[in-house]
Amino acid sequence: MKFTNKKVLVVGTGKSGVAAVRLLNKSGAEVIVLEGNTSFSTEEIISRFPKDAEFDLIIGELPEQKMNNIDFVILSPGVPTDLPFVVKLQEKNIPVWGEIELAYLCGAGKLFAITGTNGKTTTTALTGEIMKTYFKDVYVVGNIGYPYTEYAAQMTEKSVTVAEVSSFQLETINKFHPQISAILNITPDHLNRHHTMECYVEAKARIAKNQNKDEICVLNYEDEYLKKIAKDIPAKIFWFSSEHELKEGIWLDGEKIMYCDGEEQEPVMVCTIHDMKLLGKHNYENVMAAVAIAMHAGVPIDCIRKAVKEFNAVEHRIEYVREVNGVKYYNDSKGTNPDAAIKAVEAMVRPTIVIGGGYDKDSSYDEWIASFGDKVKALVLLGQTKDKIAAAAKKAGFANIIMTESLEEAVKVSSEQAKSGDAVLLSPACASWGMFKNFEERGDLFKQYVNSLE
Repeated sequence: MKFTNKKVLVVGTGKSGVAAVRLLNKSGAEVIVLEGNTSFSTEEIISRFPKDAEFDLIIGELPEQKMNNIDFVILSPGVPTDLPFVVKLQEKNIPVWGEIELAYLCGAGKLFAITGTNGKTTTTALTGEIMKTYFKDVYVVGNIGYPYTEYAAQMTEKSVTVAEVSSFQLETINKFHPQISAILNITPDHLNRHHTMECYVEAKARIAKNQNKDEICVLNYEDEYLKKIAKDIPAKIFWFSSEHELKEGIWLDGEKIMYCDGEEQEPVMVCTIHDMKLLGKHNYENVMAAVAIAMHAGVPIDCIRKAVKEFNAVEHRIEYVREVNGVKYYNDSKGTNPDAAIKAVEAMVRPTIVIGGGYDKDSSYDEWIASFGDKVKALVLLGQTKDKIAAAAKKAGFANIIMTESLEEAVKVSSEQAKSGDAVLLSPACASWGMFKNFEERGDLFKQYVNSLE
């Protein structure tokens, strides 16, 4: 889509904002960039953009007179939609879109989109690898770390795009329309942004809002929130289950993943859990979702099996780092909420020391602590939430808690506590903000500190 002579406001100067400006420049738009953080200098912000990028920069607040000349707005995912200036723009009937809406309007080809509280990145990465075994022109984009807008201009009608989309991104879609969508699960998260679970569930469900009855939405049969909203989703529902055999769907039967499209008489075995390199029931669910998407996309089952067997865990998600003195270290920095951290604990097969804590997203940590059972022998805490988590642990009767001031100290203390045969797991149950730029930086530093252990 061309936006020749359209005046567009891009809010935010992170990866999504930079990619959006590049795409808008290619589409002929006149761009204004707004950065609300006044601690950044003009030079620092401009250095983030390509040298040939064209835009006017505003740092701080958006002047009222500028609002009247804007045709539409592109919000970066981290910008809340309830900020006063965003509300004022909406009151003026100025369209407020997210980066994925812009990319969708400018892109082409087939679109398969994946959301959920946990497992999005693993499922998206695996789905992308499966698609690459059969389709020639595949893009894996979105919340996985590669802005959709970065690649939209390159897409053709023969392209296949697999997009990981967050609740933040789904808040600001309009025409965004995947042919196949998937919601992996919904558990409490980002309530500091969405305020209520109802609003959070509604944001997730928006992934399917533009689909029709001939298209597919893949849902988790074990998720009560998804069972409740399934009746309101316009697409045909295709379930996956880790606990129940399904007449139509994909399910875990002991150690085998079985698939039945509802038309064939006999279910087909896709693979066994021993064929894959991923650990834990949550990962078997991720695999089932990816397989369901691929089957409905027309990928032959032999291609799917090959990709599943060769797929490695994504970086920062229960990622094996190293064994030191008989102790295995795992990086689960992407475990940014309690439910993700529970799944990481459940995947451990050794006595485990857990490193947790970080930015407070108004989460409750009781269920995470309850999941420790006899497996977790020590809890090493850092960050803004360490006192809150420690209080929850003590309330549950878990006493071996060690407070630290930095991730480096946490790794050192954990190595001193661990014995041969144990595991040390970084799975914070919290966001990284405040101490780190993002979960990637946190995970990279964890690996650096582990690799420096003697």
